[in-house]
Formats: sequence, structure tokens, C-alpha cells
Amino acid sequence: MAGRALYKIVACCLVRQLGNEAKLVYDVKMENTYSSNSPQTVKIPSSNRNPLKPQKVTVPIESKRELKNPFVIPGLQKVKIESQLNPNYNFANFVEGDSNRLARSAGMAVANKPGGTSFNPLLIYGGVGLGKTHLTHAIGVEIKDKYPDKTVLYISSEKFTQQFIDSVKSNTRNDFIHFYQMIDVLLIDDVQFLSGKAGTQDVFFHIFNHLHQNGKQVILTSDKAPVDMQDIEQRLLSRFKWGLSAELQAPDYETRISILQNKLYRDGVEMPEEIVEYIAKNIKCNVRELEGVLISMIAQASFNRREFTIELAKQIVDKFVKSTKKELSIDYIQKVVSKYFDMDVATLQSKTRKRHIVQARQLAMYFSKRMTKSSLASIGSQIGKRDHATVLHACKTVDNLTETDKQFKKYVEDLTKKLSL
Repeated sequence: MAGRALYKIVACCLVRQLGNEAKLVYDVKMENTYSSNSPQTVKIPSSNRNPLKPQKVTVPIESKRELKNPFVIPGLQKVKIESQLNPNYNFANFVEGDSNRLARSAGMAVANKPGGTSFNPLLIYGGVGLGKTHLTHAIGVEIKDKYPDKTVLYISSEKFTQQFIDSVKSNTRNDFIHFYQMIDVLLIDDVQFLSGKAGTQDVFFHIFNHLHQNGKQVILTSDKAPVDMQDIEQRLLSRFKWGLSAELQAPDYETRISILQNKLYRDGVEMPEEIVEYIAKNIKCNVRELEGVLISMIAQASFNRREFTIELAKQIVDKFVKSTKKELSIDYIQKVVSKYFDMDVATLQSKTRKRHIVQARQLAMYFSKRMTKSSLASIGSQIGKRDHATVLHACKTVDNLTETDKQFKKYVEDLTKKLSL
């Protein structure tokens, strides 16, 4: 078997070098053990064997095929990868203000010299609707504009996780890793969702190391700073801290005015200044909500042929704010509950079985389940590293005590008011 395999390799090389007419001739020396005569030589032409079919061997240097998922075609040295970037999210329409100046400036520096600054990785963090995704896309769009040959990929952490799970199921884990190691600029949104996913964190750790060591740029977004992230491996957190962590804060009044004016200018719409100011004064925390109110105003004026008035603005702002339920963080809920019971968060998360501490912990789990979109496992992990069954038991206990214990019912009512402010 080994000889035949060697024959195929040699014959294949001859065909490629000399053409299909090439022949392979063996000189075989045989010792005659029964006589003292010299060794005999027999020439065996290759025609004595089955003819070898010519093989077309191609080694592609570059492929124009676009890959939207991390499945690598073996042998490709370079592939064209769809960046998944939204060109509408760019620096031109990302309004700068005191609340985002550091993050925007760092983003511009990275876009001018990806992988060549000390901002690697660049971690952009902040609350919901403050522009993390917009700024991340803007950096990617700018890099693609200045460096067309660089491979840029934007992906959410949830999609990254799902792709990794699929690769494990299909036994293509190495292809998955190899794909991401080819990226020049990797942008991962909402990295906090890697929390509790040990396998995904492990593979991302190795991908991150490869990219960083080879001068590639990594850009991450999160709803909190690395120091506040829960259930993320320390070795990964330490790498998040290697570069720059830049916070996006709620925009101040002047920045909110500029955001609204920029949006109106891009849409070619004129609106009285007093209405713009009214919207800016009443929508304070979220850029997404700010633009949402403006879009609703324009829609009402266009479809219902209504003029821009303060009355119309008031109606839309009131409805929009009421329909936008504030999502609380588990960290915030723990702080409010701890303060209410006059204890610190560490005590609330501790292993103690003292009744008043256990009840405080159960209430924190109960309100986290009610007021956030987090899973039971995530809630338990962040409140003293408990499992999902403990959280489920806590929620049932709170429901039962609320019906049977007047004092405990007051706890629930008081905390509901505090958390709803």
C-alpha cells in the first residue's frame, strides 16, 4: 500500500511537470540468494500498471466568494468576507459631545491606524441607546474606506456564540477558529452576553490572543465596564483591560439639541426651534428614544398632515415615555434592595442563612426576574453565584410570603416604588 501511494505521488508530479505523455520506469535490483551471480536488473515500465488519470490540481491564491458564516474552504489563503457593517452608521452622523468625546476620539484613532495604537482592544461601554453600536459600525466603515484590503467583521456576541455551538455540533471547531484568526479588524457587540458561557469564552480567548499578537485590531462593546462584568473568566477580563475602556454617558442638553438638529438636517426637515428644545428637555437619557420621538413627529406631520406644534410634541413625548419601560440592571436592583435593608451588596450575596439576609437576597432575585430580561441562570450567577433553581425557588417564596405575611408584603410594595422611580 505504501509503495502504491508513493507511486501515485511521483507519477502525479511527473504529469504536472512533463505532461500527460510522461512515463515512469523503475530499475529494480534483485539479489539471487541461490547463486553467486551479480544482482539482476529488471526495467518495469509504468505501462505495466493501470494508467494514472491526470489530476487537475489548483491552489487558489484568492477567492472572490463572500462568506457570511465562519466556514472556511480548505486551501484558501485569502477569502473575501462580508463585513456586516451598516454604512448609515458613520462618523459623519455621530454627534460629538462631552458625553462621548473620549470614545469617539479613540474610535477615530483606531480607524486611522487599526492595530497600530495602544487602544487594542478598544472597549466601548455604556447604557442602552447611547450609541455603542453606532460608534462601532462607524469605526468599521471608516477602516474599510481607508483600508479596502483589510478584512473587517462586525458580529454580535450572541451570533458568535451560536456559530461556535454549530461548529462544535458539526465537528468544524478548528475551521471556526481559523476563520476568525484571518480577520484584520474584529468588532464584537454586547460582549457581556458571553457571561456564563465557558466554552465560548475559552475559544474567544484563543482567537483574541492570536489577533492581538499579530497586530490585528479588536473592538468590543458592553453595557458595563470590565470591572463590573459578572461570570467572565479573569484571564479574559485582564485582556479587555489591556487597551482602552471608553464610556458613553447620557448626552447633556446641548448634545441632545445637536443630535436632533443633525437628524432633521439629514432628513431635510425643518422644525421650529422651540419644539426641538422641548423634545431635548424631556428625553434625557437615551439617544435612541430621542430620535424615536423625532421620527414619530415627522410621521404624524407627513401622514396626517399635521403641523409641528408643542401640543403634538407633548402628546408624542408623553406616549413614547410611557410606552418605553425602563429596564433595570441586576446590579442596580441589588444596590436598592441592600440599601433598603441597611446592608451592603457583599452581605446580600454571601452564603449566610440569616433570615433577614436570605429574604433580601430572595427579593433581589424576584425583582431581577420581574424587571429585567435576564435568564434565571444569569440572575443566580450575578447574585451570589447561585443556580437557576435557587432563583426559581426565591420567586415562589416571595409570591407566597406576599400573600401570607403583611410585613413582607410591605417590603415588596416599598421596593416596587423605589425601583419604579
